[in-house]
Amino acid sequence: MDLHFGTLGLYVLSVITMIAIPGPVAILTTGAGLAGGPWQALRTIFGTNIASLVLILASALVIKGLFAINETAFSLLKLAGACYIGMTGWGILRSARTENGMVFAPRVGGFTKGFVMAISNPKDIIFFASFFPQFLGVTPNTNHSLAILTGAWVLLDFATLMLIYLVISKALKPSAHQTMLRISGILLLLIAAGGMTFAGLDLSRLLIP
Repeated sequence: MDLHFGTLGLYVLSVITMIAIPGPVAILTTGAGLAGGPWQALRTIFGTNIASLVLILASALVIKGLFAINETAFSLLKLAGACYIGMTGWGILRSARTENGMVFAPRVGGFTKGFVMAISNPKDIIFFASFFPQFLGVTPNTNHSLAILTGAWVLLDFATLMLIYLVISKALKPSAHQTMLRISGILLLLIAAGGMTFAGLDLSRLLIP
């Protein structure tokens, strides 16, 4: 197989940079690890990885012209996804508390929550559909390129998210974990508010003449 390592290297750097930028998935994974330890972070990442595979498959169909996205349905999905992100953030804020000197760790993350969090972000379909074509030249064959890019994404997604959690958990004292969880909840609420605002504007543009 004729593999263009320069293109692959640029792709790897781009993916790591994008995943490392704080977003709903990275915030949820970190919160899950701080609340439930490494295994909970791993379970959350497994869920987000499966969701990524589903979204990448949908994106591949868009790239090949086999799947079209209805704008209204897409905006409704974005609104639903933003609502779910907001519910998750609110749940973390309500659960992360201290009473009588005892810390109560919330039930954050897990396979199902990780999957739903990632899959509820349908704009990733558009992201993958616009991002992957920039690197399809990694091999002369489009199908081979998609397979390599997908495999690299899953590995980099897993490794980067786990590394972010490990660095933050080691850098923070245990007493600061609850504060970090509260910050995670607030960030998710802010992301949700932005998502709902943009989805609402899109829907009003599409539904109101």
